[in-house]
Amino acid sequence: MKCPFCNASPEVLLYEDDLIRILIDSYPANRGHLLVVPKRHVQKWEELRFEEKVALLRGIELAIEKLKQTLNPDGFNVGINLGKAAGQTVLHLHIHVIPRYEGDTNFPRGGVRKAVLDVEDENLELKERWIRNRMREEEIENLRQAFTP
Repeated sequence: MKCPFCNASPEVLLYEDDLIRILIDSYPANRGHLLVVPKRHVQKWEELRFEEKVALLRGIELAIEKLKQTLNPDGFNVGINLGKAAGQTVLHLHIHVIPRYEGDTNFPRGGVRKAVLDVEDENLELKERWIRNRMREEEIENLRQAFTP
């Protein structure tokens, strides 16, 4: 199977430089959910070179900055699933940047800590929610423009 991050389609690619890409998540946990990925295909954090780690952190900052400019979220969850036991399903390291909005969930307390609970994620349980969480074309275009130098 082709890696969806190494072979990202133009529709999901927002930003690219020598070391990283910023992509629109195809199964968004919330509106504006982005992924920051190294361009080089690596699965584990310890496989990254130092400059790739720095670039990923810069990518998180850039994603947050552009999401604030275009979608005006009230907060963010940022996380990495490292390994199958942690929920990693695409075996290419990637960092989730998930905008959060007041009232988008009934129980936001605990944030990413809820990932270790044996409870279905209320934002991901149904395909219809992924569809509902997708950005409108206008929002995607505004975000694309924000990433354009």
